[in-house]
Amino acid sequence: MVWHWATPQARTILRSGDLGATLRFHRTVHGLNQTELGNLLGYDKTYISALELRKKTLGDVGSLRHVAEQLRLPPHILGVTDPADTDHRAMVQFGQSTVRLAEIARQSGHASEALAELWPLVARLEARLEDGHSEREVLRLLAHARIGLGVALGNVLPEERLATAAHWTAKSLDIAAHFKDPAFSSCALRMHGNELRKARIRGAAVDRLSHAAALAPDRETRAAVLPLYARTAGELGDSQLFDSVMQEADDLIGSAGHTSLFNPYALHEIRLRGLVSTGRADVAYGWSTMDLARRRPSHRNGE
Repeated sequence: MVWHWATPQARTILRSGDLGATLRFHRTVHGLNQTELGNLLGYDKTYISALELRKKTLGDVGSLRHVAEQLRLPPHILGVTDPADTDHRAMVQFGQSTVRLAEIARQSGHASEALAELWPLVARLEARLEDGHSEREVLRLLAHARIGLGVALGNVLPEERLATAAHWTAKSLDIAAHFKDPAFSSCALRMHGNELRKARIRGAAVDRLSHAAALAPDRETRAAVLPLYARTAGELGDSQLFDSVMQEADDLIGSAGHTSLFNPYALHEIRLRGLVSTGRADVAYGWSTMDLARRRPSHRNGE
């Protein structure tokens, strides 16, 4: 029940600012009757009923802040703004920027700097979750921060400790699934699958990457998965799966945007390595020879 305020239904209710609907939702999720909720908040059953039916309201800031605290909600949800809540919202905004800048640092070859930024952010967000606060934006930010932390660790840890990186990316999966957002889940599974591959836990990596590809809602998202999926299938030695994934990547290359990993040159390298890993070095040599022939300049007419 810790994430009940992050559900789509809760999001709709909280956006409405309806205290009565908020109280009813909390009771439903936790299986409480009005008397039990009243005991939690310090009100009697009759008053809870009146609040839920909008026959009464809480007009003073102290009461609203008290209800928010007991329901594990940030006070601004109930119309109260205080320094702590302002700090919370600033933390979320700052945290989003931190995750983006850490990713830029990692991609620029400064994974250690990315780690220095992400460790304190993850610790702060996890502490808030342990305190019972599970706002939607906090959970989403925590999932992205855990992914970033795991990937950065995967760039700095020695090979024998890469399972630690996969552990951190794995911690994002439950949150991503909770949001029921296919693109978000596909991204989390893709990043976790790649860290498993790097840790040589290839069977599990193939499973996660297969799931990521299945969830991908569009060509761009699927194109982000396929190179990693093909690479992992090749390293696993599964020639049939490798060929199937490479074929799909070839089919998409003309219709999906190119990235540092999804482009003809990167796919060519993945193909050669995969063919060798699946025991087809002769075929890889043939592909390599054809590629050299295509790149060789023409010398016709004395040019």
